[in-house]
Amino acid sequence: MTSPRIAIAGAGIGGLTCARVLQLHGFEHVAVFERESSPDARQQGGTIDLHADSGQEAVRAAGLFDEWRALARFEGQEQREVDHATAELVEHQPPEGDFRPEIDRGQLRDLLLGSLAPGTVQWGRGVGSARPGEVTFLDGSTAAFDLVIGADGAWSRVRPALSPAVPRYTGVLFVETRHDGDEALLTLTGQGTMVAADEGLMLWAQRNSGDHVRAYACLRADEDWKPSNAELMDLFAGWHPSLRAFLEGELIHRPLYSLPVPHTWEHTPGLTLLGDAAHLQPPLGVGANLAMQDAAELALAIAEHGVRDGVPAYESVMLPRGVSFAERTNPALLEMVGERPIRV
Repeated sequence: MTSPRIAIAGAGIGGLTCARVLQLHGFEHVAVFERESSPDARQQGGTIDLHADSGQEAVRAAGLFDEWRALARFEGQEQREVDHATAELVEHQPPEGDFRPEIDRGQLRDLLLGSLAPGTVQWGRGVGSARPGEVTFLDGSTAAFDLVIGADGAWSRVRPALSPAVPRYTGVLFVETRHDGDEALLTLTGQGTMVAADEGLMLWAQRNSGDHVRAYACLRADEDWKPSNAELMDLFAGWHPSLRAFLEGELIHRPLYSLPVPHTWEHTPGLTLLGDAAHLQPPLGVGANLAMQDAAELALAIAEHGVRDGVPAYESVMLPRGVSFAERTNPALLEMVGERPIRV
C-alpha cells in the first residue's frame, strides 16, 4: 500500500508533533511547509506548561517523553500572587507534582525538529491557500496531496477552505516586556509565574530558562492602541515601584484574538485543521496543549484508520473539545481582565 502524501502547513509545535507521530507510524511522504526562512528566523514564544492529560500525552505519542523530562522545569509550576500596592506575597502555590511543568517553547520546538527525518520541513515555502487535494504556495506554485493539514495558527491560510470564520479581537491587550538576569525581577517572579491585579489591570510575569523573565501588562484597550512605556507607567501609577519595573524596556504589543464560538465545519475529504487554526482562543494555558493533543490524536487516527476514515474520526472528537474549552476561556479572559473604572 502506498503511503499517502500529507502536507502540513506550519512548523509550530502542533504541526511538528503531527509530523513526528506520523513518521513514527511509518508514513514516509509527510512534508511540513513553513513560510519563515529558517528555524532561527524569529525568536519563539516564552515558556509553556505541558499538562499531564494532553501535552504530555502528545510527547509520549511522539516518543520523546524522556527527552522532554530532561528539559522540563518542574520548579516552574510555582505560582505567586502579590499585592499590587506593596508587592508583598498574598498567595503562594509551591511547585508540587508533575502535572504541568514548564519548558521554553523554543526548546520544545527544537526537540521536535531534531526528531524528524531530514528534509521534512521545507523552510521559506509558505502555504498561501489550499483546497481538497492541492496546496498553492505563496510563490504561486502548486502541489497535490492526499491530505492537507492546516497547523498554521491564528491567521491560517488553510482555514478558508473549510470555514468562513476569521479571528475577532477580544478587547484585551497584552503588552510584553523581556528582562535578562535582573535579580530583583527574578526574585519577585519566583521559579514560575507571578501575578498582581487591581481594577482592570493585571501584571503577569513568567520565568523562562537562563534567568530570563517575560512580563505582560494586561488591560482592556482599543485594538490599534500601542501604549508607550510612559503611558503604561501612568496607568500603573498606584502600583509598587518594584512591579512597575517590569514595564521598562522594549514593548511588544499583543492584541488578543479568538475565533467565534462555536467554530465547526462540515467534514471535507482531504482537508483538516489543528491547534489555533481550528480553535483560536485566549492564552490561558490550554492553547499549546490542545494543539499538541490535536496533532497526536490526528496522526494516531490516520495510523489506525487511514486518511479517509481517520480524519473524520479525529474531527468528531477535536471539534467539540475545542468548543468546550473556548466557551470557558473567552469569558475567563474578560473576567480576569475587567473594565477599568472611569476616573472623574
